[in-house]
Amino acid sequence: MSPARPHAHDHTHSHAPCCITLGGPRGCTRPHATTLLRAVLRMRRGRGKRKAEATELPRVSRRRKEEEEDAVQEARRRTAPSVREFKYNKKRVRLISQGSDLKEDAQCILYWMFRDQRVQDNWAFLYAQRLALKQELPLHVCFCLVPKFLDATIRHYDFMLKGLQEVSEECAELNIPFHLLLGYPKDVLPTFVVERGVGGLVTDFSPLRLPRQWVEDIRERLPEDVPFAQVDAHNIVPCWVASPKQEYSAWTIRGKIHAQLPEFLTEFPPVICHPYPPSCPAEPIAWEACYSSLQVDRTVNEVEWATPGTAAGLAVLQSFIAERLKYFGSHRNNPNKEALSNLSPWFHFGQVSTQRAILEVQKQRGKYKESVDVFVEEAVVRRELAENFCYYNENYDSVQGAYDWAQTTLKLHSKDKRPFLYKLQELEQGTTHDPLWNAAQLQMVQEGKMHGFLRMYWAKKILEWTRSPEEALQFAIYLNDRYELDGRDPNGYVGCLWSICGIHDHGWTERAVFGKIRYMNYAGCKRKFDVGQFERRYTPHKLSQ
Repeated sequence: MSPARPHAHDHTHSHAPCCITLGGPRGCTRPHATTLLRAVLRMRRGRGKRKAEATELPRVSRRRKEEEEDAVQEARRRTAPSVREFKYNKKRVRLISQGSDLKEDAQCILYWMFRDQRVQDNWAFLYAQRLALKQELPLHVCFCLVPKFLDATIRHYDFMLKGLQEVSEECAELNIPFHLLLGYPKDVLPTFVVERGVGGLVTDFSPLRLPRQWVEDIRERLPEDVPFAQVDAHNIVPCWVASPKQEYSAWTIRGKIHAQLPEFLTEFPPVICHPYPPSCPAEPIAWEACYSSLQVDRTVNEVEWATPGTAAGLAVLQSFIAERLKYFGSHRNNPNKEALSNLSPWFHFGQVSTQRAILEVQKQRGKYKESVDVFVEEAVVRRELAENFCYYNENYDSVQGAYDWAQTTLKLHSKDKRPFLYKLQELEQGTTHDPLWNAAQLQMVQEGKMHGFLRMYWAKKILEWTRSPEEALQFAIYLNDRYELDGRDPNGYVGCLWSICGIHDHGWTERAVFGKIRYMNYAGCKRKFDVGQFERRYTPHKLSQ
């Protein structure tokens, strides 16, 4: 995998808060100064004014689920009637383009969705609607469906496309056309912008090199008179605000995150039915043609336990709060206990906002303080630490991304005799000598989700059983990205580098193969939980190749 150019966008992206500030129908208002930089993008008013079935989970009744959905909707409405009346935090936004003025004949505002695939609880969608409301313009949403993405398979694309169907239906109900464009952004989006008379473009944020390259490609190809802004709708504290540099560990970023949570961990206003209708509707989406356009492996089957889409994801959140949160603090590292949120697939595809999950979970702090605090640590601090690492370290999927001490110790022990050596196919099929490792691998293959504690053990054993740290990391990332529903994610890359390369960790007692990298073994797992019980749940079988 070729390394990204170091911060290819940095000559135009300021890490300071930037925003599109608008003069609405009542005239222009001057943006207030921020601590780092005054807002730099000014858009003039132009002359041209022109449900996936929710997952049914045990003991969560349909009536209760509807009551909880109503409560969330009411919380949004209480926050503000719409984003226009809401005091939007402009630090969530940064300018991508050089241009700063809306062209006189703007026909609409466009939100280019890619990472945050939901309508409500989406700061990028809200920012785009804010621009459109103030300009009295129609709002459009588009998604560029690329034929392949790293090691994603039909398992991942099916989950994503079914979620996007829900997005499309919800947009239609809100008078917001949703366009699914087939192809790479640079090939389809600039033409769409010109044809639709787009006056301003808003997109969401990913720290990974391919989406960052897409943003750079669009910046280079957009008409100069179309301002382009990016919103971090995935993190609670925007990645470029949380820290200006790569953080060494959770210990160094934790205080920075918690200090800024009061400012950013707010309720969302609603995305409302858009009052300015489009001059022409979106073309009907041929979903079957979308599937046909894909150039992906179709042998990795969809999973049965996880229903795609925001409605289903919010149902999983509510079942976590009602049934599993009470055990999260004490049993989260026991693969035999139902204590995890299981939300990572919906978080990964942006179908559920992490911020929404935290807002809802925090309501239980009075009852389950330990569990709530640990969940915030994992879903906010550790997750945003992973975003920080991938954003500031271009080698986030390589041994070269590790700290010097870790690279040194791994190199020193790279020729150590391995107790076992396995080929990729043997690992993939779960046919090693270790029944716990095999069971964890088969859980991932069959269910698209390996228990979090076992992910660490799984990756560390790959280091122990392959020819080099480089090969170990390559195999771990390949298997993770191919089978995990939440693969190709900062959390996954950092999880592999923590296990194999000691990222965000410190040196431990030196030993063969691992050097000073933290060690895990079967005996240690046996002390933590009943490994035999877990092993019996997953029996080896020959995977189709």
